[in-house]
Amino acid sequence: MAKWSDDEEGGGLPKENLHEMLRRMLRIRVFEDRAVDLHLASRMPGFVHIAIGQEAEIVGACMALRTDDYMTGNHRSHGHPIGKGAELAPLMAELLGKKAGVCRGKGGSMHLAAFSVGSLGESGVVGSMMPVATGAALSARLRGTSQVCLCFFGDGAANCGPFHESLNLAAIWKLPVIFLCENNGYAITTPQVQTTAVAHIADRAASYEIPGAIVDGQDVLAVYEVVSQAVRRARAGHGPTLVEAKTYRYREHWEMGATKPPLYRSDEEIASWRTKDPIEMFSRTLLNTRQLTEHEFAAIKLAVEIEVDAAVAFAEQSPFPELSTLFEDVFV
Repeated sequence: MAKWSDDEEGGGLPKENLHEMLRRMLRIRVFEDRAVDLHLASRMPGFVHIAIGQEAEIVGACMALRTDDYMTGNHRSHGHPIGKGAELAPLMAELLGKKAGVCRGKGGSMHLAAFSVGSLGESGVVGSMMPVATGAALSARLRGTSQVCLCFFGDGAANCGPFHESLNLAAIWKLPVIFLCENNGYAITTPQVQTTAVAHIADRAASYEIPGAIVDGQDVLAVYEVVSQAVRRARAGHGPTLVEAKTYRYREHWEMGATKPPLYRSDEEIASWRTKDPIEMFSRTLLNTRQLTEHEFAAIKLAVEIEVDAAVAFAEQSPFPELSTLFEDVFV
C-alpha cells in the first residue's frame, strides 16, 4: 500500500475520506452488479461494459480532484461519474433510457455525462474524449481558473490518433490535464503485447517531455497519491501528466448473456487477478490499521445496497422520453 504525503491535496487522509473511498468503490461494484442483472433480464437496452475489478483506479483518481474539476471517460462508463460523486438514481435511469436520466435517456450506458460533478461525457468511440479533455483544460486556462481535467482512456485508445494529438497539444501549451490510461491488458480480446511496441504506455510520455508514471491500479491509495501529484503539477501551471494504472476487468469486454466468451485469457490469469480484488485489499488494509471496524464496513455496504436498490426502483418507475423530444439536445 502507498504511504501518504502531507500536502494541500489531502495528505494524511482522515478516516471519513478513507471511508468515502470505500463507499464509492462499493457503489461502483454494487451498481454494476445490478446493471448486469438488469441487462441479462432484458430490462436494459444496448450494450453494457462493466468495470468490476477496476474500482480502485477510478476512485483513487477521482478523489484527487475537486468537485469543480472536469473529467472525461470512455465506453466502460458507469464507474467514472460514480467515482466523481454523482447521484446513482439519474445514472441508473439513463442506463434504462428513461427521461429522468442524466442525459434524458438519450445517452445510455456508453454515453453518460453528469455536469453537476464535472463529468463532461463518455463515448463509445475509442479515444474520442481525449481531445474534449484537452479542450476543457484549455478552457480552464483561458478563463484563469485553477481547474484541471482528468481524462480516462484504455490501452487500446493509446494506439489511436487522438492520444498523440491530445498529449502533444497539451504538452506544448502546458495545459492542466491528467491523462490516465486504464490499462486492463486487453483491447476487447487483443493483448496489449500484440498491439503496442512499448511495454508500458507511460513510457510514451517522454515523447512529449511530460512526466509518465506507472501505478498499481488495484491500490486505491497508490492511485490517489500519484494522481494528486499530477493534479498539483497541473494546478501550478506545469502542464499534463500521463499516468498508467495497471488494472484488470473481471468480466468480459461487454456483457454477452448466454453467448460463450472467446478464448483469449486463461482461468488461471483471471484467478490470479481475483486475489488482487481492490475492494478486498482496501477494506483489509483499513481493518488492519484500525481505520475501519467490521461493524462500520457492514453498515457502509448495507447503505450502498439500499442506495442502489432505490436507484433501480427510481429508474424502473420513471417514464420514457416523449417522442416529441427526439430532436432536442442536438446541434443540427
